[in-house]
Amino acid sequence: MTGNADSSNPENDFRLSILNTFLRTPHGELESVLPLFERVHSQDPLFFGRLACWYAGNGNVRDLRELFIAFMCASDFDSSYREAGLALLVTLPPYQVANVLQILKGKNVGDKFSPGIANSVPRSFRKAVEGYLREREQNHEQFDNAALHARKSLKTLYASLRIKPGPYAQAILFDDNPPAESKLGALKRIANIQNPSEQAALIVEHKIPFRVASSLLKHLTPAAVAALVSSMSPQEVINNLGSLKRRGALDNPDLLALIESKVEAAKTDKRVSALKSKRALQAVNLGEDLMRKVESVADTQIKTKGVIRKSTAVLVDKSGSMEVAIAVGKQVAAIVAPVCQGDLYVYAFDTAAYPIVAKGKELSDWDRAFKGINAVGGTSCGVAIKTMERRNQYVDQIVLITDQGENTAPRMAMALNDYAAVINAKPNVVIVNVGKYTDQVERELKEKDFEVDSYVFDGDYYSLPNLIPLLAGGSRFELLLSIMEMELPVRQRKQTSPV
Repeated sequence: MTGNADSSNPENDFRLSILNTFLRTPHGELESVLPLFERVHSQDPLFFGRLACWYAGNGNVRDLRELFIAFMCASDFDSSYREAGLALLVTLPPYQVANVLQILKGKNVGDKFSPGIANSVPRSFRKAVEGYLREREQNHEQFDNAALHARKSLKTLYASLRIKPGPYAQAILFDDNPPAESKLGALKRIANIQNPSEQAALIVEHKIPFRVASSLLKHLTPAAVAALVSSMSPQEVINNLGSLKRRGALDNPDLLALIESKVEAAKTDKRVSALKSKRALQAVNLGEDLMRKVESVADTQIKTKGVIRKSTAVLVDKSGSMEVAIAVGKQVAAIVAPVCQGDLYVYAFDTAAYPIVAKGKELSDWDRAFKGINAVGGTSCGVAIKTMERRNQYVDQIVLITDQGENTAPRMAMALNDYAAVINAKPNVVIVNVGKYTDQVERELKEKDFEVDSYVFDGDYYSLPNLIPLLAGGSRFELLLSIMEMELPVRQRKQTSPV
């Protein structure tokens, strides 16, 4: 089912419809996917609950993770669902908890109100958030860090849920009178000091985050930068490589070594976004060695999404106006290559097929491999299949990146039917729809009884790693089996002191 299909048709598989959202990134605009989430939760709550838990561990799109958790927290299907939602909720940072609350309550958009998914915020949600806030209040350093990064979100949680803040939270968030020993108190003193050395010393002493410190000071000593980098998370280091470079940190051997050690640690940090590390390279001209290290972070992180054991072909439409397919094809090849244990064949096609072979598995290798591939010509999705058949290249699954606007023989359905007869098996087909797509190829493949899963890419490359678990399962059926094996989490209760 493509994004153009009628979701109200009971014949459509709504499970596949919700899987299709994995390559979409709503960026806060959830109205387009809300009806689908409501429908799946209502018609198949057993599947929805396990999918929510599966996505919490495997999904890359933050907005969708928050939406799943909101539905679970407000679920009237079973108390275990609300408990599972709350177990997932308390693992989130404060700004995401506030986002989930907004999904439940609704929000003002301009002069209009967008209703939430719940008639009222469940009492269990309020109680869980109160415990979440109390736990942070007891750990002053943790609360300071939260206030520095998400002050507005914390205030929203207290005010919207009518939770009385403890003395420490009251002083920092609402009285604007932070204790002198707190990071917020240090910030006030830093703002009133004119001596850069004294400012830097306070920044280091109180471990002020780099983002905040760099906005306060025009000059930071190498010692101050080293202290700041030491306290940064691997993702923060990657996100701030441009700023670190501008401050000369990459030219200092000691600082460069420290930064590289943080980049190396990013490989095993679950909080690191695989493609954020690659996209960070586009914002700053790093040295060749550091560039390779940052790219290797993405490859290592992507491997945690799953292993593709089946032989796979990635077919990229390069016909006229398909620049977007070429761009997505490079990214998909770079994502699939490090985790594909079976044979991998990559072709670009218009009315002829162009084999693409990279000399390595990094995104830069695939950029070079696609050099000279331009969006021109007609469209024959079957020409690459015919080429693979002649070369005795047999695969279990095919990823087709296209708008499905096929207008030239050999057509995909006929070519794949012939190919299947030769190998005595029918490969699964995953279509990644780009541009102004149709469902032409998909319909013709299904008429010949091929298993086709069709997903819509909406332009956000951060969502592409979600393809890995979809391909690692080998088929929609196998993916659904793995989702249904998920167990609902339960919160670990902690003792917190009352206000």
